[in-house]
Amino acid sequence: MRQRSIFATVAAAALLVLGTGRMALSDSLGATTSSSTSAVAAATAGCGKTPTLRSGSQTITTSGKNRSWILRIPDNYDNNRPYRLIFAYHWLNGTAQIVDTGGSDGAVWSYYGLKQLSNNSTIFIAPQGINNGWGNTNGEDLTFTDDVLRLVESNLCVDTTQRFAMGWSYGGAMSFAVACARPTIFRAVAVYSGAQLSGCSGGTQPVAYMGIHGIHDSVLNISNGRSLRDRFVTNNGCTPMNPREPAQGSLTHIITAYSGCRDGYPVVWAAFDGDHTPSPNDGSTSTSGARTWTSAEVWKFFTQFQSGPSTSPSPSPSPSSPTSPSPSPSPSASPSSGGSGACRVSATVNAWGNGLTEDITITNTGSSALNGWSLAFTLPGGQTITNGWNATYSPNSGQVTAKNVSYNGSLPSGTSVQIGFQATHTGNAAKPTAFTLNGSPCTIA
Repeated sequence: MRQRSIFATVAAAALLVLGTGRMALSDSLGATTSSSTSAVAAATAGCGKTPTLRSGSQTITTSGKNRSWILRIPDNYDNNRPYRLIFAYHWLNGTAQIVDTGGSDGAVWSYYGLKQLSNNSTIFIAPQGINNGWGNTNGEDLTFTDDVLRLVESNLCVDTTQRFAMGWSYGGAMSFAVACARPTIFRAVAVYSGAQLSGCSGGTQPVAYMGIHGIHDSVLNISNGRSLRDRFVTNNGCTPMNPREPAQGSLTHIITAYSGCRDGYPVVWAAFDGDHTPSPNDGSTSTSGARTWTSAEVWKFFTQFQSGPSTSPSPSPSPSSPTSPSPSPSPSASPSSGGSGACRVSATVNAWGNGLTEDITITNTGSSALNGWSLAFTLPGGQTITNGWNATYSPNSGQVTAKNVSYNGSLPSGTSVQIGFQATHTGNAAKPTAFTLNGSPCTIA
């Protein structure tokens, strides 16, 4: 990827952007190259209906203009199941098509790497910006987002407590604008290398927020990302701090979860030793969607917000009548507490090349609640865990133990928890053949 050759040109554009707030930054990289809440899933009007929408390119008339966007519906879509939904905004001179396909990195980087990690659990939307950007003139890009969301939710079954937005550079700016203006519509946002370029209408209510930024970003200085982050540090009631950031030349990243935040509204800051990119690689100055750590970290951040059983359908949101995420306090338990009990485990592997993701659902089939759990299993030879979500994993190969984190240690009888990990493999992409929960063997579904 020819990053350095474009940074000088883009840096000049950056000065104009920050001075006018009307343009944004161009970067062809993608084109060529704590606590949580457990809320009741509020289903949309599309639940139970046979959808008229299909995966692929779409158009919609909004603010008097014909706008395009791309929709990806899970392959095994069930119209009675409310799905998580993610908007993924492209960068300046990027396109919805590149976000959808993953560009030169392919499927592993589709929707910033989250589509593959989702394993058919999520509806994805890639909107197309006017002139390949997100100027949001008179709020037209927010209205575009509203109109697409309303159309999707009238056709498809969406969990209204599980709407998310993400994007890089100008797309990060648009995600920030969404956080400011639609705090009761979107549960959380992830802003990669962003700045306030698409506006911030409102911007006083809490939204779960993750910021990712390079310490020597030559296009949008890291001070921009810190400023966006600090707005939600304040809104979310977090304890102000100056998070540690890696030294230049270390080729590492440091992730900090703020303390003191309102329950269900965490703020996470990920600073890395790198330039303007959404796909940094530890230990290297190169970038790669297939090897970056950002995908798994954002997926982990989004999937910490779990929902309970769905309720009756609710109307699609609009700016004048938003649907609240209705957060409730999350449980906290120590991995060392709790007892044994009957269990059922289902595992699904999605493999490619020399990598894979594995999604695991643990169900407590015993008669007693577990207050803290530990799932043990043996990885097939050649598999090594590189990232995980909704659990801590140790060691990263061989006989592995996955332990609950602070927000999902309580597992009442008859309930389930979903965890997962990303791993490399040397040819054997099989899943484990046996699992034990707190020492008791589990039935494999």
